[in-house]
Amino acid sequence: MRRVIAYVAVALVAAVGVALGAERVTDFVGRHWAAPLRPQGPPPKRWSALESSLEPKDCGACHPVQFGDWRTSAHAATMGPGVAGQLDEMAVTDPAAARECYVCHAPLAEQSPVTRTRAGIAPNPLFDAELRRHGVVCAACHVRGHQRFGPPRRDGSLVSAVPRERLPHRGVTRTPAFLSSEFCRDCHQFRPDGFAVNGKLLQNTYEEWKASPFARQGVQCQDCHMPDRRHLWRGIHDEGMVKSGLSITVDPDVSPVGTGGDFVRTLDVRNTRVGHAFPTYVTPRVIVRGEMIGPTGDVVPGSRQETVIGREVELDLSRELSDTRLAPGQSARLRYTGRADRQDVRLRFSVIVEPDAFYTRFFEALLAQGAGRGDARIRAALEASRRSSFIVFQREVSVGAANGSGR
Repeated sequence: MRRVIAYVAVALVAAVGVALGAERVTDFVGRHWAAPLRPQGPPPKRWSALESSLEPKDCGACHPVQFGDWRTSAHAATMGPGVAGQLDEMAVTDPAAARECYVCHAPLAEQSPVTRTRAGIAPNPLFDAELRRHGVVCAACHVRGHQRFGPPRRDGSLVSAVPRERLPHRGVTRTPAFLSSEFCRDCHQFRPDGFAVNGKLLQNTYEEWKASPFARQGVQCQDCHMPDRRHLWRGIHDEGMVKSGLSITVDPDVSPVGTGGDFVRTLDVRNTRVGHAFPTYVTPRVIVRGEMIGPTGDVVPGSRQETVIGREVELDLSRELSDTRLAPGQSARLRYTGRADRQDVRLRFSVIVEPDAFYTRFFEALLAQGAGRGDARIRAALEASRRSSFIVFQREVSVGAANGSGR
């Protein structure tokens, strides 16, 4: 089914490209995301306050489904307490670096408290504090100079039968770029000369996708992260999304390695439907764990064995500690070797996702050294990061038996 959807999407992009006559997706994306984004400027005369607004809730007046999706998404949280807390302090200690953060976390010119002038960094007269709070808002992707942009209609058409002058905000300019992974690139891919650790870019998601079978099959970022054009952008923080991308299996056989109850069981975690490295960034950690448990669920002391999937780096990003991420098609295996001296013990396998593992350590260290003006926000972010982990797979198996119970 996924392949069929991909082929339909590719055919649609091709058809629309012909209809456009047509500006290349690359050219549109380059112009659309030329950073920093220019101010919107004054809205056209006789536009209503609703048409002129950049606030997401005002977009939601006519697009309630998209607004409802966005409110639950990571895009709406890009200026959450962790980022905002750091920027509170950086705005004073390093305003130029703070300005760069806004390019992706709050892209509109009207969202940044500072702007770059010929003389350097200066206060931004257009700054809208309420708009900044919302992070990557609807207008960040869809509005330039008060002109609206969006994808082709579902039938591939580009032009409405109703004259633009009679449509709210003069309608929308439609382009296949909104269906292409290239549209996501500027915020999800560092440039070749961008920040790297151990010779590898810190953010390399777009290139990981380009090297994957998904790119060759025409499966775009939007096909997985915006299914049916929903504005959800689910990722590593979402249990259902993670489950949909992995195949997790337990070796059905118990392999004796000696006498007296010694055994081996294997848990395999394979990246089957994630179109880039799993996980793609340095912040998550996935723990593959095996442990013996007694009849009341207590863990047998000393029985825990683990392997980690992720890219672990020093808190100051000075050094890579390990990189065990899974490219599409790759798997991680935990070969559990144990001993069952009692009849009432079982082996429990778990796959635990910690989406904010790096952030937890980073916020702890930041608070220990002093977070300055951002202290309160960083404390809130730390608590949220500690609550973000979840179990994506767990199964208990009888040692010496092929069956077990799992979820």
